[in-house]
Order: sequence, then structure tokens, then C-alpha cells
Amino acid sequence: MPRVASSCYMKTSIHCLIAAMVSAVAGAAGAQQAAPAVAAAAASASADSTPPKAVPFAFADFTWLNGNTRQNNSVLDTKYFTGEFRLDANYVFDFNHPKDHTIVGSSEIGRANELVVQQLGVGGDFHFEHVRGRLMTQIGLYSTMTPRNDPSPSRGQWNIDNSYRYVSEAYGGYHWDKWSGVNLDAGIFMSYVGLFSYYNFDNWAYQPSYVSSNTPWFFTGLRLQTFLSDKLKLEYWLVNGWQSYAMINDVPGIGMQVLYRPTGALSVLSNNYYGHDTPNNAARARVHTDNSLQLKYYDDSTRALSKAAISITADAGCESGGGVSCFGNKAGAPAQYFLGWMVYNRLWFHHDKIGVTLGGGSITNPGRYLVLVPPINGATAAMGTPYFTANPSDPYNAWDLSATLDLMPDQWTTFRFEYNYRAASVPYFAGPGGVTPDGGNSGVPGSTVTGFTPDLRKNETRLTVALLIKL
Repeated sequence: MPRVASSCYMKTSIHCLIAAMVSAVAGAAGAQQAAPAVAAAAASASADSTPPKAVPFAFADFTWLNGNTRQNNSVLDTKYFTGEFRLDANYVFDFNHPKDHTIVGSSEIGRANELVVQQLGVGGDFHFEHVRGRLMTQIGLYSTMTPRNDPSPSRGQWNIDNSYRYVSEAYGGYHWDKWSGVNLDAGIFMSYVGLFSYYNFDNWAYQPSYVSSNTPWFFTGLRLQTFLSDKLKLEYWLVNGWQSYAMINDVPGIGMQVLYRPTGALSVLSNNYYGHDTPNNAARARVHTDNSLQLKYYDDSTRALSKAAISITADAGCESGGGVSCFGNKAGAPAQYFLGWMVYNRLWFHHDKIGVTLGGGSITNPGRYLVLVPPINGATAAMGTPYFTANPSDPYNAWDLSATLDLMPDQWTTFRFEYNYRAASVPYFAGPGGVTPDGGNSGVPGSTVTGFTPDLRKNETRLTVALLIKL
């Protein structure tokens, strides 16, 4: 949310202070002599000041939203800087017992049966007059898992993934007092494609369904936010690509977001994207639309059940050109598309100290162009075919269910307990044999490791315990 420039409010405050000082001084000398001075000061304040504009989405309490922080204030908040600290630590028990402790198919969880620092971030927001900036570091598994899913560093040199891997957000920008605010930012920022936040503290569940897990978490480029009112935001993107640090081909990605919150109980979101994001195939274009509705349908702080809300998300997209088509209606160009949905229901108990979430979803993605490829390095089947391919017409369907219990003793801390069941139509998840050769990953992806076969299964069951801190 953009910080409204302090000058919008300071002018009125200064004139009111002047008026008060004049009144006090004049009161000592005589009320009759003070009256004209007070009137003049008040008239000047009225003529020069502009009524403060409505702060976007501040007309109601939206801390109940999935993907939005539940905090009402910050521990460190000064005139020029609002600090932020985040810790995400977890322990995951995987019932498949992969011997290499590697979890497949998740952008939020990477290791099983050991204590993991998933993400530790330190940073915050800078704000001075109309200038703004944000920096948030990422230390832990996120610093490896997130860059891994970006193919753009393979083009050119300078190890771009290493340059940015310890930063989740890094941008600066300028704010204009137009409408309810206009912001132009440049750098690395959260993409907002998908309902869930990149930071698990802000979410109703730890492991989101495939729709969110397989859509971008960040963009690199330019973002223009226009708050036409305190209830409506239109946001535009000119970025290097679909969750990419660099440009995969020679055409940037474009997109926009519409966020509308007409009441404190309803939020409607639509994200839309177009780009050319297939490595070494500039002719292939991608379109994607991501749409969510969140509704708080119950709110009574006097009862044991204090709140209840539901989120519904539907995604659709496809690729065309370069050997594929959206509907498979071209010879030699099989259908390559993405369809997905997810639904979550959240209940709060005991004055929002306890949260329970039930949810799940499903995707269909022939061609597998958005599926997170298992981290199988140096393993191929007979005849040199990779064990998990992403060729046009390769089928992929997946679905999942989850149940989450949150204990929230204060607005800074969450103890999370979660059950996940995930399944796919093809072998995809790590089995007991794991997906890593005994000697560790070596060589280039796709090369053969003698005597090693990755163990992929069609389903996975997990229990997750996490400690989430945000200050």
C-alpha cells in the first residue's frame, strides 16, 4: 500500500498550530485584539490546505484476507523507514520417506524430515516525501529454490541467479498525489499472480494448491500502480518475463492487475499476463489469467467462532506458436494450456487466536509448461529419454487437499500445523529412493548417471510444523 505523502497533511497541521499560537498570545493581550488574527489564520489555512485523500483500502479492516498480513501496526515505524523482520522455519514429515530428504513439486517446501530455515528476511520500506523504496532479503531455502525455477540465467553470463538470490524484493519508486495515489516502481517486486503471498506468515495455509505454487512469485521490471479510489486499484507491468530475473527471449512480458474491494467483507482480484517465456523458442507466446474472490461471510467477536471466510480462485492460460497451439486445432501443434482452480475455507476461533483452514484444488496442464520440474539432475531413462519430460502434448493432471491449524498468540507469531495430500496422473513426487544420485547431483541436467534411477511416485502425504514470525 503506498504511503500518502506527509505534505498532504502537514500543511493543515502547521496552519492549525499557527492559529493556536496566535490565539494563545492574543489571549494574554486581550480577546478582542486576538479575534481578527485568529480569523485570518483560519481563513488562510482553509484557502491553502487540500483535504487529505482517502488512503487505498484503509476504509475497513482487511487483515482477514488470505495473502495479506494480519498485523495492524509495525514494531519499527518511523517517519522515514518502516522496518520488517520475517522468519519461516519448518519441519516436514514426508510419508514417502525419500532417502535424500528432497521434496518435489513445491515452491514453498524443499526438504523433508529435518529442521529447515525456509526463509529469513530483514528489510523494510523507505519513504521520504514522494520517494519510496523497499528491500527484503531472503536467506534460507528460498534463496536456492526460487532462482532454480527461473531459466533466464542460462542466457548470457554474470550468474544473474547468484546476483539476486538473496533478495526477494528490491525496488525504488515515486508517488504522485493523483486520485487516491499513483506509484511507479522499478526493480524486483512481488508479482501478485496467484492468491497466496510469497511469505507464508500472510497465508491461511503453508502449502498452497498448484494454481498458486505454479504461477509467478516475483517480477523484474516496471510496475505502475494507479489507485483510482480507496476501493479500486489498476496496476500495469512491463517486466523481463514470467518469474524471471532476466529476459528469456527478446520480448518483455506485459500484464495488469485489477483489485476491487467494495466493502470490508469482499475482495475481487484479476491478474492477466502476456509474454514469450519459452527458452530458445521466441515464436511461442503465453497468455494467462488468474482470478480470485474472497468473501468474509461471518464476523462476530463475541462468539467462540469469531470469523469465517472463503476464497475461490480460477486460472486459465495457454501457449501458441513455436510448435503448439491453445486448442490443438493446428496440424503438428498439439494443445498446450493450463486450467486450474482452488478453494479454501477459513475459520477463526477464540478472538482470532486460533485458525482452521480446509482447502484444495486441481490443475490440468498438457505440455507441462508451468509444472515445477522435479530436481532430477543427471538421470535419464532408456534410449536417453528424461524421466520427466515437458514436451508438447505430455499429459499432466494433479490435485490436492490440505487441513491447517494455526495458533496465533499475538499478531507477530504463528505456530502452524498442516496436513497435505497431493496426487498426480503421472509419477512426479519423490519416493523412498529419492531423486538424487548417491554421489550428489553432478554433470548437466539430462546427462546419464550410471546405475541411478530416480524414484518418482504418483502421490505424497505430508505433515508440516512451522514457526512463522513477522515483526
